[in-house]
Amino acid sequence: MNNTQELFTIQEAAEITDLTVHTLRYYERIGLLMPVGRAANGHRRYSQQDINLIKSLNRWRQTGMPLSDIQQYVKLVQEGETTASERRAILETHRETVVRQIEDLQSTLELIDYKIEHYANIEKEQEKIFA
Repeated sequence: MNNTQELFTIQEAAEITDLTVHTLRYYERIGLLMPVGRAANGHRRYSQQDINLIKSLNRWRQTGMPLSDIQQYVKLVQEGETTASERRAILETHRETVVRQIEDLQSTLELIDYKIEHYANIEKEQEKIFA
């Protein structure tokens, strides 16, 4: 049985995660990523666990989670399971933000749907007049 884990170059990790090489280096520099392993030649090698974390970070960033919150979360992950309640609290707070965003988007979607229907009705009336 092969226990070796597949490792990815920084270019491969960037492609897999839809980030740039520069962004991956920046995330590591500011502590969003735990120190990434290195090959014998000193080049970064990302594990599947690193890739999974990066994908989570991407999702949180896409929903507007502040970098400072993500940095705190990653710091707590590094400290181990004794910080589970603090990590949960960060995610619960962010969840509330995401729920509000979804509600706002739903309200905006309803407005768009209303306007589409409104303009469709105007077009129908115009067709009757010019028919």
